[in-house]
Amino acid sequence: MGTHGQPAGTVLPQIGLGRCRRQNVGAVILLAVVLLAVVLLGATLLAGGCAAQSAAPDTTAPPSPATQYLRIAEQANGRLEIDFDRLAGANRAHLASAQSDLRDAAATERMFDRDILTLSLPPAVEVTARDLVTANESRAKLTLTFSADHCLQQLGQDQAILAAANQTVEEAVRSVRRQLGLPPPSTS
Repeated sequence: MGTHGQPAGTVLPQIGLGRCRRQNVGAVILLAVVLLAVVLLGATLLAGGCAAQSAAPDTTAPPSPATQYLRIAEQANGRLEIDFDRLAGANRAHLASAQSDLRDAAATERMFDRDILTLSLPPAVEVTARDLVTANESRAKLTLTFSADHCLQQLGQDQAILAAANQTVEEAVRSVRRQLGLPPPSTS
């Protein structure tokens, strides 16, 4: 029973609650639709923003040719230093070990050359870098040839030839470094 003993259906229309409930239901549906639209719009904008961020080009500058050259040279020089230190030290009296050191040195020299040729260098520096690679390839061939020596005495004599070949490579290295604005190498 509603107010004053009348059935609820007869009282509600008189005070407008029935119409109010229908309007409230309509308002709730409208509010739900608006909220859904806002959520979908927000998700779309968020996804678009994330996609734009991930598709944005990398704004960091690539390493300079000088930096790239140093990375390549330092790695190769580190390996060569190990090989030639062993050859001058403990492996000097062991033919097989000395041969292995020379083969590794030749492989390192060739790796250096391949890596140098991949650099994007200014035209003048590229010409000098190619001269460096030519000199270094000659030294690598000698190094590999000497790795086949059959006696330690011969290896000792061949080291003087390698030292002479090394001078040509060092001159080319100094030229490349000078053109790249780098200081001369600290050690050869």
